[in-house]
Amino acid sequence: MNTIIHPLNPVSPSTRSPNATAISVAARKPHYDCRDPGDTLQVVIYVPGVDAAGVEITTRGPDLTVTARKTHFVRVNWQSLHLEGAQRDYELRLRLGNGLDYTALQAAILDGVLTLTLPKKQPEAFASRNDRLKKVA
Repeated sequence: MNTIIHPLNPVSPSTRSPNATAISVAARKPHYDCRDPGDTLQVVIYVPGVDAAGVEITTRGPDLTVTARKTHFVRVNWQSLHLEGAQRDYELRLRLGNGLDYTALQAAILDGVLTLTLPKKQPEAFASRNDRLKKVA
């Protein structure tokens, strides 16, 4: 049995995709939970140390990207305490699909818990698409 050990060094710029940003190398993936309470999808993301001004939510097709930046404090009596890892920002990329209405996304943050609520698209929008496919076939 072979074991694949990935290096801890970041990917070299020559093999990285051209649209990769510096935040994806320095960011860490937060813990999250997805809930489906019926006609909506709730995504709960745990981002301690982040306030509302540091959250950026972008959508592109079926993909949802959440970037949460912490407030970085510069101490007057700065000494290396190995806090660099704890002060990294968060970045979460999820592919949620085309069945959600991303334009009606609602977000709320309270005590480092970011809650995103995405309503599902109405079935009528999919019915017309399925009828058209049935007529062609």
